Amino acid sequence: METRLLGAAALLCLVDVLQAFAIEDKGDLFKRMVCPSFLMFDNAAYWADMTFELPCNCKPEEVSSVVWYFQKDLGSAKTTVLTDFSGTVVVDSGHIERGSSVLKRFSIRMFSLIVFRAQVTDSGHYLCGTKQGDFFYGYDVDVQPTTDIAVAFVDRGQHVQEDDTQKLFSLFTSFWDWTKCDRCGVRGEQRRIGLCYVQSAQLNPRYRTAVPNVTSCGSRAVPARFQHPVHLRRPEVAIRSCLSPCPKEEAPEEGVQAISNVIAKLGEKPWLPRVPMQFHKQPAGTGLILACPGARPEHAVAWDKGSVRLYRSHYLIGVSKRSRVFIDHGNHLHIPRLRHSDRGTYFCWREGKMVAGFQLRVTPRQQRRRTLRDPETINAIKVIGMSFAIITLIFILIHMCCYYWGREGAPPGCNGPARPQPGSLNAQASLP
Repeated sequence: METRLLGAAALLCLVDVLQAFAIEDKGDLFKRMVCPSFLMFDNAAYWADMTFELPCNCKPEEVSSVVWYFQKDLGSAKTTVLTDFSGTVVVDSGHIERGSSVLKRFSIRMFSLIVFRAQVTDSGHYLCGTKQGDFFYGYDVDVQPTTDIAVAFVDRGQHVQEDDTQKLFSLFTSFWDWTKCDRCGVRGEQRRIGLCYVQSAQLNPRYRTAVPNVTSCGSRAVPARFQHPVHLRRPEVAIRSCLSPCPKEEAPEEGVQAISNVIAKLGEKPWLPRVPMQFHKQPAGTGLILACPGARPEHAVAWDKGSVRLYRSHYLIGVSKRSRVFIDHGNHLHIPRLRHSDRGTYFCWREGKMVAGFQLRVTPRQQRRRTLRDPETINAIKVIGMSFAIITLIFILIHMCCYYWGREGAPPGCNGPARPQPGSLNAQASLP
């Protein structure tokens, strides 16, 4: 018992030492870097749904906590404060929901701002400063959408977008490195993410870039007259096949190996991978989105249904119109309008290793009585009411027109069937 207490105390001391070292190292960084007298903005570009970190690279030594601000447009009266004024905001990334406000998707750690699952609306200016309004460092963040990405399958001979050179600027794609092979031991796939960039000598000099005269397409450094043609350029991704061997696992001790062999022979199914399993029960007709645990959009992620490989060349969103099941660019597996045939076990790979399984059971859709609060009922009432209002309005307009035109000049149909006039043949025929 005493040994355990001593070990725990030593571990706590080690954590304190490491934390103090991190703070001291950060303090040395602030001593080395002097804040600029004129606030500049570093350009940074990401895909939507990515998580990014913005370090506050400089601040006065006497400042113990920072406040982060967000402005969509520089100098705008609308400013969002991303802090609790103590610099201690920390959130659990596992509870972050897509599409939620940036106020629910940020964290502050060691003066750095972390934004989880960034959205296109998060593009703008991020400023590090104090609650009194003194700014030390700034970023120009460009979150590029993934809804309309150009896809090139290298195995099919497809090529990425060519550079677009104009008179005053040129557009090109800056690619990240190829990811790891998303599967091992079998044929897998690799991805290469590409972000849109623009090169021009007329960029706003207040925005600082890694390469002179080059910035991301959504940067505020791009002049307004260039933005329309620049926005037509899409981010892209290249995909190719790959084959990677599985790493050899360390052999367990002899006794442990013998026990595991006995357990495998007695109860486990040999064709099922030994990965953590989740169980899902969904009614037919509903939609299901599966996310691979611990995976991010920039990771190499693959999906299988049993022994069937769901390759991106067939299941990537927008590739096949006949496929109902698809994989989006954030590595999520979508199964809309569940059918009985969708039942089974789905497996996900992350960075070349199978990490999780999902056993899906599809239940019959339960018929329930409609109520006035159901969305379908509300929509039906709206359609019927709108149709009745339009028909009533047309009826009223027709009768008003007939009234104002008068009986003599009224168009046919307003006064009913024509009456015989005196002296006509019909009138004479009716006389005795």
